Amino acid sequence: MQNSSTVELYRLAREADLSGLAVVARTAGPTEMVASEFSSVASGVDPDIKPRVQLLKDQFRGQIQDAELGAVAVGLLGTIALAVACLGVVGLMAYSVAARTKEIGIRLALGARAGDILRSLSRQFWGTVIGGLVVGVAGAAGLAQLLRNELYGVSTVDPIAYAGAIVLFLVAICLAALWPARRALRIDPLVALKCE
Repeated sequence: MQNSSTVELYRLAREADLSGLAVVARTAGPTEMVASEFSSVASGVDPDIKPRVQLLKDQFRGQIQDAELGAVAVGLLGTIALAVACLGVVGLMAYSVAARTKEIGIRLALGARAGDILRSLSRQFWGTVIGGLVVGVAGAAGLAQLLRNELYGVSTVDPIAYAGAIVLFLVAICLAALWPARRALRIDPLVALKCE
């Protein structure tokens, strides 16, 4: 009885077929041994045949190399965009602290708590941050739908990837806002009250 998982096909090969002929073999031994055996068998058939032996994983890696380079480029652009967003938050908080120095000094002089001042300072930019997140997630989901044929092993709406990106963005924004916010809390109330 013949094994049903093995299929053999014999046909006459034309001269033009030999250049594009590919043989796929599975081996448990070292690939170098298989390569030399293929070369000797090919030489026995026709001395002009020079087989090129390539591992399947190497061929697959060559085929996805462009996609990997594209992913690296997109990741680099995303990192640059995150850095620009963080710089924007630092600038906005620094401007807010500079514009409200007198108010912060009065609040500190009257005994306001640090948390209240931080909430007051951050309230004005959190709406922009949340709006940017909503637009960014919607844009990413729309772009993923357009690129769904190019995504290997990733669904177009991957909740883990989206949640990870949102958490990374929020943590980066909070860390970026921390420096100007701490600076605001160090304002000397007497200096702030004299400030024009």
